[in-house]
Amino acid sequence: MKIKEITDYLETIAPLEYQEKYDNSGLIVGDSNAEFRGAVICLDTTEEVVEEAIGLGYNMIIAHHPIIFQGIKKLTGKTYIGRTLLKAIKNDIAIYAAHTNLDNAFKNGVSTKIAGKLGFSNLEILDPKPSFLLKGEQVGTGVIAHLDEGIPEIEFLKFIKQKLNLNCIKYTNLRNKPIKKVAICGGACSFLLKKAKEMNADIFITADFKYHEYFNAENDIIIADIGHYESEIFTIELIYDELKNKFSNFAAHLTNVITNPVKYL
Repeated sequence: MKIKEITDYLETIAPLEYQEKYDNSGLIVGDSNAEFRGAVICLDTTEEVVEEAIGLGYNMIIAHHPIIFQGIKKLTGKTYIGRTLLKAIKNDIAIYAAHTNLDNAFKNGVSTKIAGKLGFSNLEILDPKPSFLLKGEQVGTGVIAHLDEGIPEIEFLKFIKQKLNLNCIKYTNLRNKPIKKVAICGGACSFLLKKAKEMNADIFITADFKYHEYFNAENDIIIADIGHYESEIFTIELIYDELKNKFSNFAAHLTNVITNPVKYL
């Protein structure tokens, strides 16, 4: 089996045309016609992840975050990006990323995966992409989950902390109102706060709010910032399960490397 067969299938789940303009999803390093020997699946490609692939004898890394976002003028090994790329190239390891194209895929996307982890199934897209809807495709950022019964706010926060195995949750003022409609967006989605409020969500589960942005909740919604890594770590399960279901002989390994640069006391 060629690496191209793996990437072609991934792009049926999350077509590259779904990605945002600023993104760099797709094959970043390597030869798509090389024979596939196995893949390490991770959130971030780091030197440690490349070493993990080398140790396993695998020649592919499938990541959520692209290791290259913008143009690189020098590849000298003075940065973690340079060192990681050089190590991958020297060892003939391909690097592939499925980023905002996977974020924007509704059926098998990142936010839908989070909702599934929480046991929510009655979903709609938070911020649909109209151009794709016209073609009959469900594409957009984030999801709205409709709950059958309201859940007290503190109880709900404890519920998501336990279900998502979180160290902590940063959240805004409680509103003394049961949680019945939940906005969810994996990764940095503070830009969707206005949309979540327009959709009358009671709480917005996401990550990477800046200090002053929390004030924009205005007691109209609860912001629950669970952390970027924490909100997207389940993406690696999503990719693994999809590929295992498609290819019975798919050699894959969910990384043992914790790539989260943020630590907690």
